[in-house]
Amino acid sequence: MKGARMKWRRDALSSVALILAMIGPIGLASAKADEAMIEGCLRAAAELHQVPAGVLVLLMSVEAGRLGEVSQNTNGTVDIGPMQVNDTWVRKIAGHWRASPDAAYRALRDNFCANVEGGAWILRQELDEAHGDLWKGVALYHSHDPVHKLEYMRLVYAQAMRLKRESARELASADPNGGGR
Repeated sequence: MKGARMKWRRDALSSVALILAMIGPIGLASAKADEAMIEGCLRAAAELHQVPAGVLVLLMSVEAGRLGEVSQNTNGTVDIGPMQVNDTWVRKIAGHWRASPDAAYRALRDNFCANVEGGAWILRQELDEAHGDLWKGVALYHSHDPVHKLEYMRLVYAQAMRLKRESARELASADPNGGGR
């Protein structure tokens, strides 16, 4: 079990640079604090909603949203922040948080931890709808339309493989023996 936790930590931390790039420019002095905040928010949201933190990192990477930004969709809805939380969820999240929809919207847009927690909560709802099937839940995070779900799963899989390759390269370059055994 400890080995699995260490592998998750290594894989998740190798993605922190990607996440930092997504949430906006930072100064070098604050990079360590931001890394700790990001990791803490991801871990807390994952634990609270009993979803894999690595899946949250993967979804955030695929969604590629940025803190403070709202993306217009072709269907008239908008996606909010790093987890690209669709505004159709704002009222439900507001109820979950016992907040006004306006306060929930602003928090999702402007607060990294709130956005991740909202995304984790949505993923939990979708996992429950999928009766615990992780990949069906991940597809439902994006859409209930069969065509959109399939395309999203292709994107998620491609991103997972890309992050795996990146992580392997980083680990090999950090190995003082050049990656050999």
